[in-house]
Amino acid sequence: MQPISLDEMKEVRLMNRVDTKYLVTSDQLVAILQGIRGHYYAQEVEGKRLSPYSTVYYDTSELTMYIIHHDRHLVRDKVRVRTYVDSHLTFCEVKHKTNKGRTKKKRIQIQPGIDVLKDPETVAFLSERQPYPVDSLVPQLETAFDRITLVNHEKTERLTIDCNLMFRNFTAANSASMDELVVMELKQDGRARSMLKQVLFDLRIKPYKISKYCIGTAMTRPEVKQNRFKKKIRRINKLKSLNTKP
Repeated sequence: MQPISLDEMKEVRLMNRVDTKYLVTSDQLVAILQGIRGHYYAQEVEGKRLSPYSTVYYDTSELTMYIIHHDRHLVRDKVRVRTYVDSHLTFCEVKHKTNKGRTKKKRIQIQPGIDVLKDPETVAFLSERQPYPVDSLVPQLETAFDRITLVNHEKTERLTIDCNLMFRNFTAANSASMDELVVMELKQDGRARSMLKQVLFDLRIKPYKISKYCIGTAMTRPEVKQNRFKKKIRRINKLKSLNTKP
């Protein structure tokens, strides 16, 4: 695929955005990329198209944010610190989902390695942007993955492809992985036709709702409430067993 720079990516302004997630095997990913090549750019930063990400999710000690998501509450929040490993950029982020299904993300850049629960600037940011007392938050889960970002030639959609996904739970000291599987998220102008969606339809791949934080927590802390996620974990295990490695 032809490269596209970070500056050129800024032109992709999806004002009427619709986000859709998919869970696929690495074998399916190859078929998807073959189906769309020649029609999409690949984001390239300093000659690299695979970018490592590291994210730490914060929650209360009672896992309030996890439980709210599990219990299907429409309004929910996530607090995380995300590091773009290659560029050494780190952000403290709050994601808020409204009862209309819209996700709003606010973030501030921070110095790598700081304690966001003690730094005055991030404490003020978290106090303003999410509903939980900052002193009730603790780091719960770390996720690590490699991301590929594509954008179609019409610049009406952006596709993120997350692979080599790993989880490490701070409370339980357990780890898990989904390295055989890929989480894709299509960020699309709702009014535009999508070639990718047609390729996915032809391959019989349907949208699939998945939260990295919730699935990672369920996989690394089997004692927590997770009835709603058991079906998803069974699907993950089934897909892992179907995937063939070269």
